[in-house]
Amino acid sequence: MKKILVALCALWFSAGAGAADQQQHSLWSLKGRSNTVYLLGSVHFLSKSERLPAALEQAYEDSEVLLMEIDMDDLDPAETQQVTLELGMLPAGQSLEQQLGKETYSRLATRAQDVGIDPALLNRFQPWFAAMTLVQLQLMKMGLAPDSGIEQRFTTRAVADKKPIHGLETLREQLGMLAGLPAPQQREFLLYSIDDADRIAEEIDELLSAWRRGDSKALADLLAEGFEQYPDLYRPLTTDRNRRWVSQVEQLLDDKDDYLVVVGTLHLVGKDSLVELLEGKGHKVTQH
Repeated sequence: MKKILVALCALWFSAGAGAADQQQHSLWSLKGRSNTVYLLGSVHFLSKSERLPAALEQAYEDSEVLLMEIDMDDLDPAETQQVTLELGMLPAGQSLEQQLGKETYSRLATRAQDVGIDPALLNRFQPWFAAMTLVQLQLMKMGLAPDSGIEQRFTTRAVADKKPIHGLETLREQLGMLAGLPAPQQREFLLYSIDDADRIAEEIDELLSAWRRGDSKALADLLAEGFEQYPDLYRPLTTDRNRRWVSQVEQLLDDKDDYLVVVGTLHLVGKDSLVELLEGKGHKVTQH
């Protein structure tokens, strides 16, 4: 059960520490008419000391345009805050304590204090937003930072290099998928973030080890375990998005520019992954 939380979080943010070059990576490519499209499985939280493999660096250098889950260089801080508060806060007069009950809320309060946040702040959050906040703070407590993740590193470089960045979806669409989860699933997600917190570091290390090795089977097994137990939770966050994205990726193959497509690493492994969907359309996808 503990791996389910880690797999779910890996769709939105992950962690790592110190990577060296491996023979294989969470990086794939396919050829268009006159270009190359790279597919990079991302982890969104990394330690500042993490060294990216040369293959990832080369894919960035080769690409004229970047495509990410959302358009990272055009995010408006005021709009981001507005959308997050709109989708992440409970209606006036409601609280997490009311929804969870005193015993569960007491566990939440203890967990919040452990990661350095006032429980009173979480009390107004929707369950999904409270869960994401707890796990994110846990990762930061482990010495991992969002500004060191794959997207942020390449966004910073792309802005300096004047390389365009486009998004597969909007921030509202992305957060709306979590906000739209049924209440029981949001509650389950929050309970896992409370009760499994002590195992997060161990499981994140396991996931990151597979990511660094480019071990698509190990990553796919992690995703499959989540799907088996919670198909209604995983379907909208993985396969439904992959099916929406595949046509956008396929259109890039008619362009003259080379592209680096950066998405959460679990979108590129297993059944109905972007890689499998593209192969099903007759494209040869090569892992590097």
